[in-house]
Amino acid sequence: MTFRKLVEETRQIVADSLAAAGYPSVQFDVSEPPRKEFGDLTCNVVFPLSKQLKKAPAKIAAELIEFIKPLIKPGALVLSVAPHPAGYVNFTANHAALSTSTLSGVLSDPEKYGHIDAGQGRRMVIEHTSVNPNKALHVGHMRNVILGDTLYRIMKATNHNTTVLNYVDDSGLQVADIVIGFKFAGFSPEPPQGRKFDQYCGDDVYVKVNQMYEKDPSLAEKRKFVLKEIEEGKSEIARFAAEITKRVLDEQLQTCWRLKARYDILNFESQIVVSKMWERAFELLKKERLVKFEEEGKNRGCWVIEAEGEEDKVVVRSDGTATYVAKDIPYAAWKLGLVGDPFRYVEYGRQWDDSTLHATTLAQGKAGVFSGADRVVTIIDSRQARLQRIISQVLGKIGTSANYQHLGYEAVTLSANTAKALGIDIGDRQFMHMSGRKGIYVGADYVLDHLKAKAKEEVRTRNPEFSDEELNSVAEEIAISAIRYNMVKQDLDKIITFDITESMSLEGDTGPYLQYAYARSQRILEKAGVEAPSTARFELLSHEAEIALIKEIAKLDLVVEDAAKSLSPKALARYSYNLATVFSLFYEKVPVIKEPDREKMLARLALVRAFGIALRNALSLLGVTALDKM
Repeated sequence: MTFRKLVEETRQIVADSLAAAGYPSVQFDVSEPPRKEFGDLTCNVVFPLSKQLKKAPAKIAAELIEFIKPLIKPGALVLSVAPHPAGYVNFTANHAALSTSTLSGVLSDPEKYGHIDAGQGRRMVIEHTSVNPNKALHVGHMRNVILGDTLYRIMKATNHNTTVLNYVDDSGLQVADIVIGFKFAGFSPEPPQGRKFDQYCGDDVYVKVNQMYEKDPSLAEKRKFVLKEIEEGKSEIARFAAEITKRVLDEQLQTCWRLKARYDILNFESQIVVSKMWERAFELLKKERLVKFEEEGKNRGCWVIEAEGEEDKVVVRSDGTATYVAKDIPYAAWKLGLVGDPFRYVEYGRQWDDSTLHATTLAQGKAGVFSGADRVVTIIDSRQARLQRIISQVLGKIGTSANYQHLGYEAVTLSANTAKALGIDIGDRQFMHMSGRKGIYVGADYVLDHLKAKAKEEVRTRNPEFSDEELNSVAEEIAISAIRYNMVKQDLDKIITFDITESMSLEGDTGPYLQYAYARSQRILEKAGVEAPSTARFELLSHEAEIALIKEIAKLDLVVEDAAKSLSPKALARYSYNLATVFSLFYEKVPVIKEPDREKMLARLALVRAFGIALRNALSLLGVTALDKM
């Protein structure tokens, strides 16, 4: 909280100085300067004043500083002020006060350090994963899972009452394809020995059935029949589809739980159809004239939504079946509490963190598990941006769209080296795009297993004394770190080219590098021979490298709040890397255990301990486990 206090104190001093000088009140920014010789904070207040007063910025800065100086109190976080020739007003912090306040705060409440009550208990929904239950997760899906789970962790740390949803499309064409494979195309409902059921369904049944459609039109005709049976939900076909969906879903969840993701509620598309939620929403859309029936053209016989500035979107096909957008509209309204809740809730299972996962049902169950949210964030890749805009437009006409947000992201490709390492021939291409329908993808479990195997080799070399249990545990955590960090450190609007070798490096901007920085800090504490104190003479920490590390530690809650406001886990990833880098410089420049002055040595030990707490808490929000040894 201390860097926040420094910024707030600086802002208050500037605001009070404007009043004391008789200047008009203006909007201004207080931020870190681009170069350390400009101080710890800089303020641009002079420039909006210059425009109003028609006066040179440097002249205003010189005058204003004379009113600022008397406002700086002894012992405060602000120590001094100085003008920059360009007109900026630069502030230097009282580093002794900053050090004492920061380190005392970290060490007195280590578990909650970096958390902040920005959400004030506001209800929020995050929907993510939503992988069709006909295949195993691949690398591209991992970006969605990791982004959604990291955002949940950030929202929880900022006191948002967050519910995580996983939407299961159990009545779509992809499920129909699997049913056709088992019921009409001769595929065994049991996978070969050693194969996971979700992998078998996606790699073998789904891909091959889609190839068979091209050669056997009669099989393709059965698709419509199966789809209608699933949507009506009463036949043997529907029951069989539900069984297959659950088997695939259970194995998908095992993969997600392995990545340390967790959920609150599973929603099933088939229940949205059977519950008549769509029919009620459809009548409302017709009443509000938001849909129209096409009498001619390519959409003849269909009901369509007239999208603003875009091509019309079909919501009900000419055969009477609803498209996925038709089901997504009432679902989005349900998430915001704009429609009644037709569901009951049953316990689906216990998750990796021992929390309860609920599933919706139309049979007997508990009521009131979910009652809508004040804000909804739906995480789907950028290819769905048009559909999400249409949903938002519709919500705006029947209720509100202001609190419904689509968080999109670009695809994940595999580097040529990674494809080669995984046994995939991509010729002379530099990267490989994935396609579930064509069977061109790499499974999430496969990548995690490969990362774990590489990590295990490295850990065994560094720690020959580790038991098999320790070895497996540490290697698994490193594998998860490598993939999770790689997926969140990127800009959402950039395609990720995932490279296994780069992601596993103990140097540079990687998850394992951050884990290594934490482990190194714990080794220092272990070797010290004395316990790092919670209180010490922190004012002795005056070295440039010490001050830089303390300032970085002090920013954690600001970064967490910014990540929550901007829905940008990347901000937290960048902070974690900067924090580890600054610690590395401190480690090189400043002796800790070998410091001859005991008081200073204890203060530095406390600083190392505070760094570990800050990095551990930041990594936890990223879903990465800080390791004492690796």
